[in-house]
Amino acid sequence: MRVAEAAVLVPLVHHAEAINVLLTQRTAHLLDHACQISFPGGRVETADANREETALRETEEEIGVRRTQIDLLGRLPDYEIPSGFRITPVVGWIEPPFELQPDPFEVDSVFEAPLAHFLEPANYQRREYRFRGRHRHYMAIPFAGRYIWGATAGMLYSLCRMLKD
Repeated sequence: MRVAEAAVLVPLVHHAEAINVLLTQRTAHLLDHACQISFPGGRVETADANREETALRETEEEIGVRRTQIDLLGRLPDYEIPSGFRITPVVGWIEPPFELQPDPFEVDSVFEAPLAHFLEPANYQRREYRFRGRHRHYMAIPFAGRYIWGATAGMLYSLCRMLKD
């Protein structure tokens, strides 16, 4: 299987009382990862100079946050998923105020969750399923009635480990 290169922004939003993680819920009609909670991001395009550019472009396209409002902090380890994507997570810092303009084709909703929730290893769950005839393991982290799982939960866990070290 050919690997598709992608990048996402892991947006950290600085509020006076806390730092939050900004997440999206994908629309139901999408072919890839419909209804899943994810970071803004997508496939690398030939015009993108690097993965940071991909993450910033996709964030602007999907949720309307302009690249000039995002300070890049670095990358998390690449994350490969069974559907054939290798995702580079790029961590970005956002200072309010900013305006969200979600793309209704791709994004059902946008929400924030406290970074503190994701920094607690006990909040993560290990799950398993069968995909394309193989037994697979994945991470999950429930939050406020939402189910964050797969690549997004795995990247959050990587962030948690990096910040704890």
